[in-house]
Amino acid sequence: MKLSKKIFATSLAFILLGNLSFSKTLKVGTSPVPQGEILEIIKPELAKKGIDLKIIEFNEYVTPNLALADGELDANFFQHIPYLEKFKEERKLKISSVGDIMVAPIGVFSLKHKSLDELKKGGIIAIPSDPSNGGRALILLHKAGIITLNDPTNLYVTEFDIVENPKKLKFKSIEAPQLPRILRDVDAAVINGNYAIQSGLSLKKDALLVEGKDSPYINIVAARDEDLNNPDIKAFVDELRTEKVKKFIDEKYQGALITTF
Repeated sequence: MKLSKKIFATSLAFILLGNLSFSKTLKVGTSPVPQGEILEIIKPELAKKGIDLKIIEFNEYVTPNLALADGELDANFFQHIPYLEKFKEERKLKISSVGDIMVAPIGVFSLKHKSLDELKKGGIIAIPSDPSNGGRALILLHKAGIITLNDPTNLYVTEFDIVENPKKLKFKSIEAPQLPRILRDVDAAVINGNYAIQSGLSLKKDALLVEGKDSPYINIVAARDEDLNNPDIKAFVDELRTEKVKKFIDEKYQGALITTF
């Protein structure tokens, strides 16, 4: 009897260990909104494929890439292509895109004005402080005729590239996550879509100006160069690019996000 119990216990242990061995953990860094919400949709689907998706949320743009490069994450999903390219170049990181997912348009918001025409001379416009999103904000204002840039095709333009500024607007560089919080202190702020959504701002209803569908700032999934062909990461990207996810994005965000698949 004792021997039978021992055999049963040993067999059960092997079964449990066997089940655990088929479950692979995939750690993905992301912004809480909207990317984190989207990842929750695919988590059950990945579990069916034996992939345990661990969603690790960040409230800024720097750490997710450093954590990925250091091996603390397997992939991340929070940034657009120009940001990734500039960041990896400056930090000498070996990380790359493994698939594009969507565009999260950037928008101009104001609590003091109902249109860009109302901006007064010397008004203060807050823009993201990182090079790619700062340039993105200025290009958006250039396309609206608020300022003129010497080369609007340069995705990393700065204030020094402004050649015409009729209203003599002043630009204040602020870390992207802080932009919604300082909206009351400036005439207008150019805010990334994810932080606008997270703070309760609607790109459709509240923004004075929104980036178009032709935006080159496509949000992607990034991984270390050595893992670009990792089957688990490929499965993760494939799950993000399904009709189920597209439907969720279209219905929940009502045009605030534009899928690229």
